[in-house]
Amino acid sequence: MATLEELRKIRLKKLEKIKKALIFPYPQKVKRTHTILQVLKNFSKLRKSKKEIFLVGRIRAMRIHGGATFFDFEDGTGKIQAFLRKDKVGPKAYEFFINNFDIGDFVQVRGILCKTKKGEKTIEVSDFKILSKSLRPLPEKWHGLKDVEERFRKRYLDLIFNPEAKEKFILRSKIISEIRKFLEKEGFLEVETPILQPIYGGARARPFKTHHYALDIDLYLRIAPELYLKRLLVGGFEKVFEIGKCFRNEGIDRFHNPDFTSLEFYLAYADYKDTMKLTEKMILNVVKKIFKKRKLEYQGKKIDFKTPWPRIEFDVLFRKETKLDYDTINREVLLKKAKSLGLEIEENLPKFEIADEIFKKIIRPKIWNPTFVIHYPLGFQVLAKALEKNPKRLANFQLIVAGTEIVNAFSELNDPLEQRKRFQEQRELFKEGFKEAHPLDEDFLEALEYGMPPAAGFGMGIDRLVMILTNSYSLREVILFPLMRPKS
Repeated sequence: MATLEELRKIRLKKLEKIKKALIFPYPQKVKRTHTILQVLKNFSKLRKSKKEIFLVGRIRAMRIHGGATFFDFEDGTGKIQAFLRKDKVGPKAYEFFINNFDIGDFVQVRGILCKTKKGEKTIEVSDFKILSKSLRPLPEKWHGLKDVEERFRKRYLDLIFNPEAKEKFILRSKIISEIRKFLEKEGFLEVETPILQPIYGGARARPFKTHHYALDIDLYLRIAPELYLKRLLVGGFEKVFEIGKCFRNEGIDRFHNPDFTSLEFYLAYADYKDTMKLTEKMILNVVKKIFKKRKLEYQGKKIDFKTPWPRIEFDVLFRKETKLDYDTINREVLLKKAKSLGLEIEENLPKFEIADEIFKKIIRPKIWNPTFVIHYPLGFQVLAKALEKNPKRLANFQLIVAGTEIVNAFSELNDPLEQRKRFQEQRELFKEGFKEAHPLDEDFLEALEYGMPPAAGFGMGIDRLVMILTNSYSLREVILFPLMRPKS
C-alpha cells in the first residue's frame, strides 16, 4: 500500500501533466448556473428543458467502467452524480480526465440532466474543467476516527466527512442570528468595544498579556467587555449589547476554551429580576424558532425550556449540600469541608472562592432543567449591587442548564465609592496570592463618578449555549478551531 508521500508524488506528476497541457489547475474564473441543491429541488423541470447547466464541486467518489465513468461530486449545498462518456466528450478528453483527475479535486462540469436506469439523478457531462487540483488524498477512514482530537486539529476534514459536524456549525450561526434579531427587536443597539485593553476587568480571570511596541505599553486581551459597555451607559445609551471574543488564561476542558464567544447586554433602568424575565423570553424564543419545540435532548436526557424557570436561593442549595451556614462559618472550616468533598483547593483562595468551587463541582452538576440560582454571597461579584434588604447577598443570578452555567447576570453597582472599596479589597486579595482578583480601574471609577443610571447586566457563554442546544459533549465540538496543544 502506497504511503501518503508516495500518493502525493503521484498527484504532483498529474499536476505537471495538467500544466503541460496548457491548462491552469487553479483558475480564477468559474462558471456556475445552479447549486446542486437547486438542481435536486427542480430536477424534473430542468431535465425537461434539456438546457445545459454548469455545476461545480469536489469529487467524492469515482467509478470507472471502460468508456464510461461515474463520479459523485458535491458543493456546499448537496451531492449529485456525474456521467462522463468517452463517445460524448471525445477519447482524448476522456483519457485526460481518468488519468489526471482524483477524488478530492474541485471540478466544473457542463451538461444536461438525466436519470440512470436505477433512477438516480445525474448530470451527463459534455465538458469539464479543473478548478483546484488536490495534492493530498482524502483519508479513507475519518468518520470513525478514534483520535477525536485529530478531528479538531483538522476541522476541514471533519467538515468534509461528518455532515453532523457541519450541521452543528450551521445551527450555531442560526442561534447567534436569532439572539441578535431578538435583542434588536427589544430595542438594543449592537456595539463593539476594545479587545486590547490597558486594564483588564469585568470578571475574575487571569488575562493574556501582550506589548504594543509603538506606544511602548503593555496591553491585555479582554476577559470581558463589561466595563466598556457600562461606560456607554454613562454616556447615555440605555440598551447595548456585544457578541464577541473574550480571552482567559485558564485551563482547557469540556466547558472552557481560552478564547470563547460571549454575549453581554446592559439595560438601563432595570434590575436583575427584569433580566431574568428577558433571559427566559430570549432563550425560549431561540429554542422554538430553530428547533420548533420546547423540549430538547442533551446527553441522553430531556431538557424542558418551559417558562417560568425556578428561582432558587444560593444559600438553600449550599446549606442542603454542605450542612453549613455560609455567614457563620470561617474560611478554615469551609476549606476543610471542601477537601472532605474530594475537591483540590489552592491554599490561597479566599472564602467566597472556596464556596464557588463547592458550588461548581458539587452542587451545579445536579441542576438539569433551566434554573436561576439567585442571591450569591457578597464577594462573588465585584461589580454587582448588594440587595438593599440583605446587604450580605447580591442582587444577581446565574442560569444553570444541564449542570452548566450559561448566564451570569446582576443589578450593576453604580455607587463609585462602594465600587472603589470593592476594587481595593480585590487588590489586597491579589497581594495575598489570589491571581484572579479584579484590578483597580481608575478610568472606570472616574466614569462612574459622572453618574451611571441604575442598570442590569447580562453575560452569556455562546459556546456553552450552543453546546447544549446541539447536544454536544464538549465546547470543542461547537468551536470551529479550538486551541490545541501542539503535537510536538
